[in-house]
Amino acid sequence: MSEGVIVDLGIRGRAALVLGSTSGLGGASASALANEGARVAFVGRRKERAVELAGEHEGSLAVVSDLTESDAAQTLVDEVMAGLGEIDILVLNSGGPPPGTAAGLTAAEVRSAVETLLVRQIEIAELVLPSMRSRGWGRIVAIGSTSIQEPLAGLALSNIARSGLAGYLKTLAREVASDGVTVNMVLPGLIGTDRIAQLDGHRAAAANVDVTDVQSRSLAAIPAGRYGFPEEFGSVVTFLCSAQASYVTGEQIRCDGGMVAGY
Repeated sequence: MSEGVIVDLGIRGRAALVLGSTSGLGGASASALANEGARVAFVGRRKERAVELAGEHEGSLAVVSDLTESDAAQTLVDEVMAGLGEIDILVLNSGGPPPGTAAGLTAAEVRSAVETLLVRQIEIAELVLPSMRSRGWGRIVAIGSTSIQEPLAGLALSNIARSGLAGYLKTLAREVASDGVTVNMVLPGLIGTDRIAQLDGHRAAAANVDVTDVQSRSLAAIPAGRYGFPEEFGSVVTFLCSAQASYVTGEQIRCDGGMVAGY
């Protein structure tokens, strides 16, 4: 049997800031980057978990941050740069807002979702961009949702705010490509995370059915026949951060097992 080929993704030693990286898709993405030799800032509200994850990867950093706070962006970036130096890789990520319908939304609910899923993400990107552009290398990858391409019923706030971020990133990608900075999104479908388990439970309660019934209907809509693994998603994010992906920018890459029927 021949030995497997080891691919060097060209990010060993690069400094990576991954938002919301103490669990879920952010955590899977941060760990995948760290496994490739990047020096990763594991960021979240839970100090113990951030410290635990950073301790598993040499050269990584644990940062406690709450992105709902108004001064969170500048404070976060300053702390990461103090610990890791100039940021080469930025993975944008945020927890999803509460589920709900579009009819009946309040202005306060919309402002809250947009502040966290759009405004704060843009603030952080704008803080790291000047250094990336001046050094001629940078990777920005946003963890989005397939709802950007096919809005999901019962997730109105997420549909609204994440679509706004997609518009910003697509515009940005064209503006910074000549500076060696790529900007992409990875759109998860149903990946086996606590967030998906929470949403399955919410749908089951709303329909007064067992959660297994909700899961069965979801699986029937996924050609791959299963929920995805967080590690699979993290690998896609990591590739887009690699040297090999230097000509991929302005893209939305779905990781959904074929669930979305459109092109």
